[in-house]
Amino acid sequence: MTTQLPPRVAVSHCHTMADVRTHIDALDAAIVPLIAQRSAYVAQAARIKQSASQVVDLERVEYIVRRVKAQAEALGAPAAVVEATYRAMIAASIAYEHGEFARLREPAASGEAP
Repeated sequence: MTTQLPPRVAVSHCHTMADVRTHIDALDAAIVPLIAQRSAYVAQAARIKQSASQVVDLERVEYIVRRVKAQAEALGAPAAVVEATYRAMIAASIAYEHGEFARLREPAASGEAP
């Protein structure tokens, strides 16, 4: 038997917390590689951008948040959870990108003497 979140997300009906945890662990196993892939693109953005001031693009952040909230709502998922998750992930990604931007421009990274 499955439990349906309106309109399209089917989940298995769980009888125990062990069942719930097994399904959550399986989802985490799928989500983490996607986060790794997303982070690799963030690293490429750090390489492509020409100045540190380009790392934070608030217009893009709000666009992403609006888009994922709409996706959540269409799936019957809690939009507030999706928004909070994405805002946290974006904040962490911005910090990561700042670090990558600086690392890629260190004198040692380019072969220049300090």
